[in-house]
Amino acid sequence: MRIISAIVSAAILSSSFLVQASSIEQAELFSRSAEFTAVKISPKGDYLSGISIDKESDKRALIILDLETMKPSYIVNFKGKGEVGSYYWVNDERVVLQKSYKQARIETSAYYGEMLAVNADGSKPKYIFGYKGSGGGTSSGNIQKSSSIQATSYMLDTLPEEEDDILVMAYPWTGTNHAITQVYKVDVYSGKRKKLTSSPVQNANFLVDHDQNVRLSFSQDEKQNDLLYYFDEDKNKWIDADSLRGDLTEFRPLSFTKDDKSIYAIGAKGVETHAIYKINLKTKVQEKVIQHPVVDPSQLWIDDQTKVLYAVEFENGFPEYQFIDDKNSKAKALNQLMVAIPDHRIRIISETNDGNTMIVLAMNDKNPGDYYLFDSKKMKLKYLFAEKSWLNPDKMAEVKPIEFTSRDGKQLHGYITLPNGIEHKNMPLVVNPHGGPHGPRDNWVFNTENQLLAQHGIAVLQVNFRGSGGYGPSFEQDGYRKWGAEIQYDIIDATQFAIDQGWANKDKICISGASFGGYSALMAPTIAPDMYKCAVGTVGVYDLEELHDSGDIPKSYSGGAFLNEVLGNDTASLRAMSPTHNVHKLKASVLLLHGEEDERAPMEQFDAMEKALKKANYPYEKKIWDKSGHGFYTPESRELYYDTMVSFIKKNLEL
Repeated sequence: MRIISAIVSAAILSSSFLVQASSIEQAELFSRSAEFTAVKISPKGDYLSGISIDKESDKRALIILDLETMKPSYIVNFKGKGEVGSYYWVNDERVVLQKSYKQARIETSAYYGEMLAVNADGSKPKYIFGYKGSGGGTSSGNIQKSSSIQATSYMLDTLPEEEDDILVMAYPWTGTNHAITQVYKVDVYSGKRKKLTSSPVQNANFLVDHDQNVRLSFSQDEKQNDLLYYFDEDKNKWIDADSLRGDLTEFRPLSFTKDDKSIYAIGAKGVETHAIYKINLKTKVQEKVIQHPVVDPSQLWIDDQTKVLYAVEFENGFPEYQFIDDKNSKAKALNQLMVAIPDHRIRIISETNDGNTMIVLAMNDKNPGDYYLFDSKKMKLKYLFAEKSWLNPDKMAEVKPIEFTSRDGKQLHGYITLPNGIEHKNMPLVVNPHGGPHGPRDNWVFNTENQLLAQHGIAVLQVNFRGSGGYGPSFEQDGYRKWGAEIQYDIIDATQFAIDQGWANKDKICISGASFGGYSALMAPTIAPDMYKCAVGTVGVYDLEELHDSGDIPKSYSGGAFLNEVLGNDTASLRAMSPTHNVHKLKASVLLLHGEEDERAPMEQFDAMEKALKKANYPYEKKIWDKSGHGFYTPESRELYYDTMVSFIKKNLEL
């Protein structure tokens, strides 16, 4: 670990970086990484910390500031390939961080389970958990040794009431996807560890009660069935607790109640949306606490001090909040913040142990994020800095929720990004299907790619088609085995809705998406060939037979069962739903963008699509990134992607 010069640090934090950029039309501005992320306050409020990209090494560094002076106390910046991953304040002087490594062949970093600890002033650095058992390779010399362990570790609990210890959840290296998860109590100064328990099932997570006891273990088997176990202290062993779940599906424990006699959990019943339930551990009685009729919970608010769930966020168009306990101090603070910073999504992302001082992140469709310091006792809100100060929210596009009825009568929701400064009629349009398709959904957020397109006067349409997450398990399951049919009809119907509303010029429409969105970008134009002038497939899957055989999904713990459930194995059906077998129906201009190191949609997918296009003698354009995976993770790669994508769309829409 080393200190970056105070001059460089001061420059990073100077007010000159808060001056708005003079032009926002260049892809480079939208490609830049955020100046600050993961901003936190120390337990007693003496320090402010955050992750920033070191300009010399292009690696993640941890900056620790004295909150009173706002001057650097210490900066963690590994030499060589090491960089800072997630980090945690464990007491007011000490931070535990994960060490990741830049990879030579791919843009993303790799985490191998190493945890290190250091004081806020840079003293007492210690390697506390990992396979090396020593710090080696830092710019300030060797970090003190700790015994090695071959496991990937994650923070389970920082144990705020204990100064020296944390709970670490570890997945032993078995060489397979099957690992019995272990929990250790680890001393953050010495690195000494004590094994507390092992999960009764593979790949499990845990829930800790208010007495710091590991009491619940939950996971899924290879067929995606929920597994739940409770630790019986009298019998000193894990016992099956499936009776707590009852008839709930997609079940996940969230937190214990204050008295530790019940838990809060999320689950779904029948065709309903997911709800929050309070479940008595002794009687097994389930009490429904909060449920939205249209959408699932999108954010769960758990008090850092009490570990009790106090609020739930939903997003049916715009974000909205419901409180489990509106007398809770955090609930009151959240209400106050929503009044003080209107029209923003509010996140309390860090707080002191007494709960009086909080770090607040405020963001909306036009603003990628502003950080504030909130003193809840003095009712004082202080602006700190922006994630991307060079992007002026006043010049960004509005993102408007939409709702329409599909051809078969299903109510669908989505968003349209409306360019700033022009009449919202007869605009060129890009349809942007999200990835997944199952699990993800589009939200009312700042979307960098869509905002860039809007700077060129292009509206962007997003739709939460059937199969999307966030609208209950029934809605998601309605998209199973319908990738090439009903899901695409929903996307096409959304496009027609934008035309009917007068927003879109029917002669200037393209479709562009990534992952499953890339699949849809090539599939929808085979069904509605006269609707789309161009199609941009980015890191897409194009041959569904191939998806069963290559990439990381079939190799994962439950990936095979997942693909069988959502796609099936019928060859004729898979081919009918694959763009590779429907090239003859295309009329749109095609651009394929892919990363050679993609493991989710591997090059076999790109190769299959290219082979099909060549066989049909169909013209297309392409660009391959040799170090990119399932997306573009460096500013340089993102800039090239944006330049290529926007230029292709503008050319085909004659803009």
